[in-house]
Amino acid sequence: MSNIVAIVGRPNVGKSTLFNRLIQRREAIVDAVSGVTRDRNYGKSEWNGKEFSVIDTGGYVRGSDDVFEGEIRKQVELAIDEADVIIFVVDVEEGITPMDDAVAKLLRKVTKPVLLAVNKVDNAMREKDAVEFYNLGLGEYYTFASISGSGTGDLLDALIEAFPTLPEPTQEEIVLPRFAVVGRPNAGKSSFINALIGKERFMVTDIAGTTRDAIDTKFDRFGFEFNLVDTAGIRRKAKVKEDLEFYSVMRSVRAIEHADICILIIDATRGFEGQDQSIFWLAEKNRKGVVILVNKWDLVEKDTMSTRDYEEKIRKELMPFTDVPILFVSAITKQRLLKALEATVQVFENRKQRIPTSKFNDYMLKVIEGYPPPALKGKYVKIKYCMQLPTATPQFVFFANLPQYVKEAYKRFLENKIRENWDFSGVPIDIYIREK
Repeated sequence: MSNIVAIVGRPNVGKSTLFNRLIQRREAIVDAVSGVTRDRNYGKSEWNGKEFSVIDTGGYVRGSDDVFEGEIRKQVELAIDEADVIIFVVDVEEGITPMDDAVAKLLRKVTKPVLLAVNKVDNAMREKDAVEFYNLGLGEYYTFASISGSGTGDLLDALIEAFPTLPEPTQEEIVLPRFAVVGRPNAGKSSFINALIGKERFMVTDIAGTTRDAIDTKFDRFGFEFNLVDTAGIRRKAKVKEDLEFYSVMRSVRAIEHADICILIIDATRGFEGQDQSIFWLAEKNRKGVVILVNKWDLVEKDTMSTRDYEEKIRKELMPFTDVPILFVSAITKQRLLKALEATVQVFENRKQRIPTSKFNDYMLKVIEGYPPPALKGKYVKIKYCMQLPTATPQFVFFANLPQYVKEAYKRFLENKIRENWDFSGVPIDIYIREK
């Protein structure tokens, strides 16, 4: 489980520059997902062996000055709810502004770690100017320059120190899979969960989840047993009109981080929209299993081709990861809910399956012999051995004499052949080519 870090502050203080620097620190870091809100704002980073997710709340506020404060307050409150650590970025050139004071006032009330990061400090004179920020009442501050990167190492060291110590999981939490119900607002997440749980509450026990403020519902019916993580209606604030898009993705990030399988609920009456895609790619980037449920199917006018056409449209949007179960359900009429559960449990089994090395070699080496990697610059690539790595998610390594000549297209070919012979439906697969 990785921690979540939120970067907050008023506009134009360098939040996005810091965000970009954090997520691009190493080649192996997952790229930011485009369109999670209206800009790149979600990514993964690593420092001193600790992986964490970064959420940038910047590049988002717009309107006149009197609108800014309300929008900033909304963003910071979401960050306070969802993040483990908050980085509050200020600008040494402009000093403390009324908007900085407003954000600091909110942050002084929280019990979560807050790191005050003073940006654009790239010389000794500005180092002295930064002393002013003690007046915000947030204690120690860290100076850095997001463009050049100076000072970010000290900030990241402090960040790692500030992460909470996660409790050791109990044996039950290790055994029971965790299924997160995610999706855009009003897609029917709550209705889906209520339809599953029904009125027989005695069969369900609410246990405090590892995610802050979320409730894991232990589900034990119809021969299935798992923890169901609800991202719908968690600590909704009656007096705060959250931007629905940003709000739902913040919730989804938290749930996806700590789940095994993500049940993505989409609204059949609205189609597979940009936000649905964003949440899907969040799950894929985190290497989680995915099941897509097209809810409210009872409200859609259908002909004999409707289901097939609808499914094809969704798969077209998912390319190249199209091997995902798509079911058409109705939480209100309880249509195909049991099949949805069966599909989700099957994806969980697919995700943890292990292929014996001998069987894997017997099949894949024949495939490779029949269709070897294309020669490049007169050099022929030979793959003599392959195996599944002992990792939590399906990863396969192929040993070759010239791994640098194996292109992405051939890796996709290998993945497709693996999927043809073994059921990895709903599960992302990683293919590595290494030198033998």
